[in-house]
Amino acid sequence: MHRTIACATAAILVAACGAPNDPAIANGSAPQASSAPVATDGRPFAVTPVTTLDSPWAMTFLPDGRMLVTEKGGRMLLVQQSTGGNAVTWPVQGIPAVDSEGQGALMDVVAAPDFARSNLVYFSGSVTGAGGKGVKLWRGRLVHDAEQGARLEGVTELFSATPFVSGDGHYSGRIAFAPDGQHLFFTNGERQKFDPAQDPKATLGKVLRLTLDGKPAGDPGLTARGFHPAVWSYGHRNLLGLAFDAQGNLWEQEMGPKGGDEVNLILPGRNYGWPKVSNGSHYDGRDIPDHKPGDGFEPPKVSWNPVISPGGLLVYTGAMFPEWQGDLFIGGLSSEALVRVDVNGTNASKGDQWPMGKRIRDVEQGPDGAIWLIEDGEGGRLLKLTKAG
Repeated sequence: MHRTIACATAAILVAACGAPNDPAIANGSAPQASSAPVATDGRPFAVTPVTTLDSPWAMTFLPDGRMLVTEKGGRMLLVQQSTGGNAVTWPVQGIPAVDSEGQGALMDVVAAPDFARSNLVYFSGSVTGAGGKGVKLWRGRLVHDAEQGARLEGVTELFSATPFVSGDGHYSGRIAFAPDGQHLFFTNGERQKFDPAQDPKATLGKVLRLTLDGKPAGDPGLTARGFHPAVWSYGHRNLLGLAFDAQGNLWEQEMGPKGGDEVNLILPGRNYGWPKVSNGSHYDGRDIPDHKPGDGFEPPKVSWNPVISPGGLLVYTGAMFPEWQGDLFIGGLSSEALVRVDVNGTNASKGDQWPMGKRIRDVEQGPDGAIWLIEDGEGGRLLKLTKAG
């Protein structure tokens, strides 16, 4: 799976994390959402609310089926679904302070590929520092016991976007581990500054490749041309989804300007064009040249106008919906939708767009193949999608 760990036995993780056997202890909080499934309304899945959160941003599954969820304001939660279908949550201590103004947040969270052994968690967030604001990548070890609850120990900063600039938008901050287990990919948005996406010295508007310790490991061809040594691809805007498929292809989605939301196949060394080209326009109506054959820029595989405002990105690999294996699922923010993209090798096309009635911030796959969503904003719910009927 693109960001989840293959399911292992609960006994392994309980022993590793020191988690209490009784989910009601260690200050776990009671769920706030009804667990009754919602009518499908013609959709091919049933929707079960699991719990209510405060402006959730991202989620990741642990090998025993528990989850980590981040909230915009800077809180991380350990979530365990109970036998009744609801959830018990514990606040995770030890999280660095973040700047959550505007689009700032405690952002992505992903369990390390070897989490069952290491208990390591990678996460990102926006902060204030010299020169303005930017996004950082951290790593810490998850510990959970009855005496002290859930916490991250040994939190270390691995990478920081450069440069820090003014403003509160387009941080990005998505994380995906490479299939080789030796590298991770990290997105840095162009911070609503346009030109940094084409600046070889900046990490803004780029997909970055790093070692597991956060060392730059970008495309050698770009590095030889004077790019920042972490840069893998460039010419991006606000990259809010990143995922590998089973064939090792790296898919990315990003918000365009007025129109022009994109799904891209990320290839090393390629220039994806922003702000020189886009299938959308500036918010003030000024034209931006569209992608055209032979223009020297890598075109999107799929684009939307009107926009869907894409949130998180999932490559589906589960057994619950076998007809969708290998397809992309995107959370729609302004579109208040769950969006499916058909994938055929390295090609993609629009599939379904199901109305959800709320802004969808992130989408993830559970160990049993269920699709999980989080709604954006205060009171956003954690939702489980299962086969209808």
